[in-house]
Parts: sequence; structure tokens; C-alpha cells
Amino acid sequence: MMKIEQIYTGCLAQGAYYIVSENEAVIIDPLRETKPYTDRLEKDKVQLKYIFETHFHADFVSGHVDLSRKTGAPIVYGPTANPDFDAIIAEDGQIFEIGKIKIKVLHTPGHTMESSTYLLIDENGKETAIFSGDTLFLGDVGRPDLAQKAASMTQEELAGILYDSLQNKIMPLSDDITVYPAHGAGSACGKNMQKETVDTLGNQKKTNYALNQPNKESFVREVLDGLSAPPKYFGMNVALNKGGYEDFDVILKKGSHPVSAQDFEAVAEDSGALILDTRNAADFHKGFVPNSINIGLQGDFAPWVGAMIYDVKQPLLLVTDSGLEKEAITRLSRVGFDNVIGYLEGGFQSWRNSGKETDNVNRISAHTFSEQFKEDSKVIDVRNETEYAAEHVNEAYSRPLVDINEWASTLDKEAHFFLHCAGGYRSMIAASILNSRGIRNFTEIEGGFNKIKETDVPKSNFVCQSKTLK
Repeated sequence: MMKIEQIYTGCLAQGAYYIVSENEAVIIDPLRETKPYTDRLEKDKVQLKYIFETHFHADFVSGHVDLSRKTGAPIVYGPTANPDFDAIIAEDGQIFEIGKIKIKVLHTPGHTMESSTYLLIDENGKETAIFSGDTLFLGDVGRPDLAQKAASMTQEELAGILYDSLQNKIMPLSDDITVYPAHGAGSACGKNMQKETVDTLGNQKKTNYALNQPNKESFVREVLDGLSAPPKYFGMNVALNKGGYEDFDVILKKGSHPVSAQDFEAVAEDSGALILDTRNAADFHKGFVPNSINIGLQGDFAPWVGAMIYDVKQPLLLVTDSGLEKEAITRLSRVGFDNVIGYLEGGFQSWRNSGKETDNVNRISAHTFSEQFKEDSKVIDVRNETEYAAEHVNEAYSRPLVDINEWASTLDKEAHFFLHCAGGYRSMIAASILNSRGIRNFTEIEGGFNKIKETDVPKSNFVCQSKTLK
């Protein structure tokens, strides 16, 4: 009997797929750490026959190379792929048999030129599901601006190719086919994804704006409209997925190196390491190792590390809650940050106990903010522009966190300002970055705009982000 399992990782908004028929299995777009997959194979007493990759991923490092090393299963890519390791480069329409089922390769370029959709044909010969990678999402399609350099094409040309792929390969398929995409809401690989992770193709034909454009020109215009710049770490992840990488077990062993509070500063200075504190904002603001950057593990940790640090080769020293060192190293490796050189032994408490200097962020409640707020108060909102446009504190400056390197340098280091996001996660990232750059004349607001909405602080929904910071 056939089994399909979606293995969804919320912090990356990523779906991997485990499919079994008889005594054989395939895995599509696996995550970096392979043990969960090898454990499943052993439990089910099945052999991994193929590892299918829908394309060279940009937002995460796939586990294809490690998984192939450990199981002997070949890696399969669609037409035109040119990885630096051994792989099967399938032809358009090629059939792969797994137990009593078949997987047919549908070459669907546009997001990238090797992008392929895998069509599942069940034991009865019925076309049952598509694993659409970044070609088709629920509510959206893959952004066509990531492969411009590699394909020597404009984003408009790639969008046109994506339109042809969807019209010629996906739209003719039956409405009752199940769509299993590579990503859901929260991924930077699209702009309009639904929160659901599985749907029928028929419903997508009705509801997906990209599948309801009257012609190619309209499709190109609508798909490209409103695309934000891709995170800077994307290109480095593509290189790792295409060129291969060091074994995850080696990365984990290297990073699992305790460094005492006494030696921590010296190790950071000698190695040029960035100190990454992964505790939650509520703990971080009360005290931290000076010059630490806070990106909380209990949030969209890996994508924000990629967006804020973006150089995957940057050496990192971690400060974590006790017992979460391995989790932090694992989640960093998923986006290619393999250069963790150790962690603070005993966590921040050991640093405090050692008598070393500590730092803190001035944080107040939304209620206190409402009491301190005046008509001429300066407020910086680090949410994205669409959040800001929906509603914001009257006269607040829109300064998205992702652009902090551009706007931080324009700040007046003397004039006080309030800092907030939606709930406190992103504003504490911003606070730690500003603090590390000697900008300390601010107060961060706990609970962000979600709590500010409950106060009588005046609010607006008109856009004024072009205001110049003074």
C-alpha cells in the first residue's frame, strides 16, 4: 500500500516528502539533517531508491548529498541541472518506478531552469499528486527573479517561461490531483502563499491569482509586482546545494564545543566570531554578553540569521538556553551556516556568575509607552511595509528590519526614539544590532504593535515611510 507523508518544518515553511510503496521509498527535497529519514526507513524496513530534488534550493540547504552518502540512493534532478556531484539528470517525461507506483518527471522551468514537478502515478495507473517544488505554491508561484544570473535572462523572460510551464504541464492535469508544494506561508520564495500546505489542483485553478491571468503579459506583470529583494544568503545556499557540502555530523561535532566564560571573549576576538544569542527576547533584554546579536531560536530563527548575517562562512559563537546547543547548530546548518565554533558553557548564567561585564536593552510595556508617548515622539517601526501600511503609530517611521544596514547609519545617536515590531521578536533583533553599533538612545516596546493596538496611542493607515530620519 502506498504511503505519502509530508514532513513540514514550520520555521523554514518547507515541505519534504517521504513516499513508500512495497519495500521501496523515495524522499523529495529532504532537510539537511538525515537521521529522521534514516530512522523512518529503518522503522518501515524499506530501501531508499531515489532522492528527488525539485531544483537547486536557495532558501535552505537540502540533505540530498548526506542522504545519498549514507543510503547509496542516487540523487535525481530534472533536465538541464548540472550539479558538481554524481546525480541522475532526468529527461522530461522520464518515468521512475518505486514499488508499484511511478513518478513522472515534468520539466517546469521558470523559477529556475532545472525546476521540475514530479507527478505521482498510483498502483492503479491513476495520476494522483504532484510535488511541485517552487513551480506552484498554494496561492502563488515561485518567484522568477532568483535565477537571472545563472540563466543569463531577465526576470521578465523567466516569468514568461514559468507561464508556459504552468500552462503546458500543470493546467492540463486533472482537478482532483493533490498539490504538494515545497513551501508555504512565510517563505521568501513567494509573496502570496496560503497558510495551508496541501490542496487540490482544481481549487488552485480557481483561487490562485497566478493561474487566473488572461495572458502571458498579465501573468508576468502580476507575478513580478511587489517582489522584495531576495535575502542575500540565497546565492550561497544555491552554491552549497549545487556544489556539495561538509557532512552534517562533522558540522555538529565541531559546533558542540563548550567554551568557558573565562575564555569566551578571547575565543571570539581571536577567531573573529560573531556572538549569536539565541535566547528569547524577554530574557535577552535583561542581560547579555556585550556586542551579542539576538535572534531567538523560538521563532523564524534560520531565515532571520540568513537575512541579518547572510555570510554563511561567518564564524559564530553561540549563547543558548541549556540543552538547546544542538538544536541551534542544526537549524543554522539548514541555511548553510556551518561555521559554529562553539557555545558558552553553562549559558548566560555562567557569564553572569563569572562577574564579567553585561549589557541590557531598555524595554517597556505598551502601556508605559502610551504614557510616555507625545506628539513629537520619534517611533521606528521595523515591520515590513505591508504590515506598516495596514496600520501603524501615527507619524511612525517605516524602517523594515531587513534594511537595517541602510537606515541604521542615518540615525541621530542623541535623539531618543521608540522601537517596535509586531510582537517583539524582530525589534529585539534590531535592538541588539543597533546596540552593538553604539546606538543606545532608544527604548524597545514589549509586545510590539500587537499590544500598542490595545492602547490609546494615535494610529494611522496611510503610508509615510519616505520620511527622512532626523
